[in-house]
Amino acid sequence: MSDFKINTKCVQSGYRPGNGEPRQIPIIQSTTFKYDTSEAMGKLFDLEESGYFYSRLQNPTCDIVAAKITDMEGGAAGMLTSSGQAANFFALFNICEAGSHIVASSSIYGGTFNLISVTMAKMGIEVTFVSPDADEDELNSAFKENTRAMFGESIANPALTVLDIEKFARVAHAHNVPLIVDNTFPTPVQLRPIEWGADIVTHSTTKYMDGHGAAVGGAIVDSGNFDWMAHKDMYKGLTTPDESYHGITYAEKFGKAAFITKCTAQLMRDLGCIQSPQNAFLLNMGLESLHVRMKRHAKNGLSVAEFLSGNKNVEKVNYPHLKGDQYYKLAKKYMPKGGCGVVSFELKGGREAAEIFMKNLRLAAIETHVADARTCCLNPATSTHRQMSDEQLKAAGIPAGLIRISCGLEDKDDLIADLKQALEKL
Repeated sequence: MSDFKINTKCVQSGYRPGNGEPRQIPIIQSTTFKYDTSEAMGKLFDLEESGYFYSRLQNPTCDIVAAKITDMEGGAAGMLTSSGQAANFFALFNICEAGSHIVASSSIYGGTFNLISVTMAKMGIEVTFVSPDADEDELNSAFKENTRAMFGESIANPALTVLDIEKFARVAHAHNVPLIVDNTFPTPVQLRPIEWGADIVTHSTTKYMDGHGAAVGGAIVDSGNFDWMAHKDMYKGLTTPDESYHGITYAEKFGKAAFITKCTAQLMRDLGCIQSPQNAFLLNMGLESLHVRMKRHAKNGLSVAEFLSGNKNVEKVNYPHLKGDQYYKLAKKYMPKGGCGVVSFELKGGREAAEIFMKNLRLAAIETHVADARTCCLNPATSTHRQMSDEQLKAAGIPAGLIRISCGLEDKDDLIADLKQALEKL
């Protein structure tokens, strides 16, 4: 459905039932699939034919939803994973190995920062973190001969920095590596990174895509634009025979689907981070209203940001679409229709003020979650980013007194009233 608008894709893409078939996507709650002959199943194991034999690798329900998200992002192929963390890990590990190097924006979600800087470091993969505001000379200097990927978040969680995708893509491609962009906060309704030069897009579908706090999941979409064979020596996993699949060379055999096929055939086979069919079904329910919900989230987010910017107890407000914000021009460039419902702000008084404020909230719930239909709030330094040192927090743009509020779908006047009364307790 590539010719349709994003609103229509949210509702219709991925699944078109035939005559007499169920209107809603079917939940194929089965671990395995039956075949008449060993030869027929063997062709699936040899990647000679497409199909299903075990849900640890692929499942029809999951593939339907992955196809919808792929169409929404304007990609060539996609897959679902068990979580957003799994999506980011798979996207990077699919083209990295011991001895590889990653260049990543320093302004990213704390869990992803930890994944890259600690867990993947144990696998022998190095990383150099760069400021999202770095100029091209600074970005170029971070690359090494063994760099295999560049990574950033379109809108960073929770610092709300906006990635200059065109600049990062230009630098990445100058060094012959793909740019991977986590597009969780804007979703493809507000921003499609592939249109700006990104090669691979990831999502925590747990957030706005699901939208109701019902199902954990992730997604990877490959644009199909990066020419792996043009850089054969750098990406041997894609450009040389895979002996675990009878010598198949993914980039030659699968073309624009090479990255996702390898990710499924190797990483999902061996690590098994698959999204459950039931969660994929719930995710699809959320996707069908995503285009409607994002407008309300963005409207509430801007209203709350404008209120906070005029409050005497607030030191600073971070919201890219707020006039005067450091990233206002980039936000309007990449997301002219609006951003998301997440606002971060620094209270005067630091940690102590943050503690008092959080205790006095009535409507906004204190949760580690974000991007939900219901408004939720947290202090990152003592929750999602508590594994980071003060120096790392500062580098990521997350002071100790920072509050992240995810504006839900409630009436904006009620949200502002709740914040006002909590601020008056300071």
